[in-house]
Amino acid sequence: MKYDLELNNVLSLFDGMSCGQLALDTLGIKVNNYFASEIDPYAIKIAKKNYPNTKHIGSVVDVKGTDLPKIDLLIGGSPCQSFSNAGDRTGMDGKSKLFWEFVRVLKETNPTYFLLENVRMKKEWENIITEQLGVKPILINSRSLSAQNRPRLYWTNIPEITQPLDRGLVLADILEDQVDEKFNLSTKACDYMSRLRNGKPRWEYHTNPLNGKSACLTANMYKGVPYGVIKEKLRRLTPVECERLQTVPDNYTAGVSDTQRFKMLGNGWTIDIIAHLLNNMRHHTPLATTKQLELI
Repeated sequence: MKYDLELNNVLSLFDGMSCGQLALDTLGIKVNNYFASEIDPYAIKIAKKNYPNTKHIGSVVDVKGTDLPKIDLLIGGSPCQSFSNAGDRTGMDGKSKLFWEFVRVLKETNPTYFLLENVRMKKEWENIITEQLGVKPILINSRSLSAQNRPRLYWTNIPEITQPLDRGLVLADILEDQVDEKFNLSTKACDYMSRLRNGKPRWEYHTNPLNGKSACLTANMYKGVPYGVIKEKLRRLTPVECERLQTVPDNYTAGVSDTQRFKMLGNGWTIDIIAHLLNNMRHHTPLATTKQLELI
């Protein structure tokens, strides 16, 4: 393959199943060394299966910039549980405080480009991240390039990011033709979904319409009902369908249990959105952020 962009060293924090590597591969960007900080053994297994040359370097708290070569691109999606409306809402005091490790490594490595992803959150927490990184976030919803409603914030010094053009995908476009019986809803599950919650059937809180966008995938998908249910089909989404909602190749996550596949896909990135963001490295010099100017 002929590459028009080559990165010597990429560092991915909170790498998971290596969505960043998959996005770079999708773009045809050559990466000589991909350093991945991750502790989940199942995610590491999937990353290694698909990218055997991945250099796993352990927990983010043990990553030291002085131990690494010059980093061309630093990427990461720090834990969102404490920021998310669906989480414990403890913000910087909860698990999401690992954001500070991203800040530390950013300062230690001073990469050419960086990208941080996280959920929509309270403005006060968003402002802290913005102040620390020196750039304002860009809100992009995965619904433009996939059949999933997934709004996310992206902080990056890659310039001139635009909103992607809408492909017009709906859930019906990505469903498998044949599905294992284990994904069918039992009578008990259907009864549960029909019970009222605050005056509405639970179906209305977990809508996955065939002619519209699916609800946002989360790591809770592995818990089963009420997550990932399709009323018109009376079944749950399959791992392959969740891969398609994240624009991940079919069976990329195969090799571990469905539980672990659901977890890593819910925690992962929408590949085509990340590729859309990273593609601008080809054409633009990085922004000099306020924080980077302080390092000069």
